[in-house]
Amino acid sequence: MRAVRFHTFGGPEVLQLDDVPIQEPGAGEVVVKIHASGVNHLDKWLRTGARPGIELPHTPGSEIAGEIVRTGAAVPLDAVGRRVAVSPWIYCGICEYCLQGEESICDSGLIVGTGANNGGYAEYITVPVNITVPIPENLSYDDAAALTLAAITSWHMLYRRTRIQPGEWVLVQAAGSGVGVYAVQIARFLGGRVIATASTKEKLDRARELGAEVTINYEETEVEGEVKRVTNGRGVDVVFEHVGEATWDQSIRSLARNGRLVTCGATTGRGGSVDIGLLYTRQQSLLGSMGGNRLDLEQVLSLAARGILVPVLDTVFPLAAAQDAHRRMAARAQFGKMLLHPIA
Repeated sequence: MRAVRFHTFGGPEVLQLDDVPIQEPGAGEVVVKIHASGVNHLDKWLRTGARPGIELPHTPGSEIAGEIVRTGAAVPLDAVGRRVAVSPWIYCGICEYCLQGEESICDSGLIVGTGANNGGYAEYITVPVNITVPIPENLSYDDAAALTLAAITSWHMLYRRTRIQPGEWVLVQAAGSGVGVYAVQIARFLGGRVIATASTKEKLDRARELGAEVTINYEETEVEGEVKRVTNGRGVDVVFEHVGEATWDQSIRSLARNGRLVTCGATTGRGGSVDIGLLYTRQQSLLGSMGGNRLDLEQVLSLAARGILVPVLDTVFPLAAAQDAHRRMAARAQFGKMLLHPIA
């Protein structure tokens, strides 16, 4: 099969198309013919060496939708032909966190496409059958891949971690990103009033189409001040963070009393400070959130199948153009999810 791999760490130019063998499925595993694979910031961190434990050469990619074409032992034969999305976490199933359904923080868990585990920038992938989730009939492979990691991350953050209540103000930072486009929709679905930030008028217009009530161009307007103006000096109940160092201070300052900030990433850096006095006197909460589980994936696919959650696609590239996809991501030019199509 063809797979995009990097043999050394570096810029987009290190991604190259190789011919590699298809991994035979072991007990409890299946081979999935990949129809669509998402491009994620995680793939960039792997490519640049920012994530430890990567065995070279390596195939990245954690957002996968395709068709089961081969099964290993202990997998029902009728699994062949099933259209599936691949849940991004390989988990042990027996640690205290797995027993609570928290697969993404499993003691020995691993994200698909990290460590020694090759990912979805390929024509086929071999994965445990228990991390595959059926795709509803009225969703395409592109839809499913666009939802897989980004949407479950946003759903886990807003539905499970912050538990948005109807009428609450929600600030979504970088609303044009893979997680941001779903955060806007999920916050609205849960009854929140959304303030979305982005860097261009085009992205802000699309955020409004997805349900944002207020938009802020962070290149032109000071975010905290505009948030306070819109909320009559009160601030927001929830901040959806994933940008990190570049937005952290403004996100903290935008919180109301009893406000909750939830974060799933730090793409611009891990630095950030907190005034402990203000944190406890205003009874604010800082929450971390890591991806989601198989139930989250089933739920977002169901919401999309019912037309409640709209998969947001940016650009589809052929597998051989993975470098171009990474350059577009680095330029922050996308709105929504970029995909690779491995099968020509």
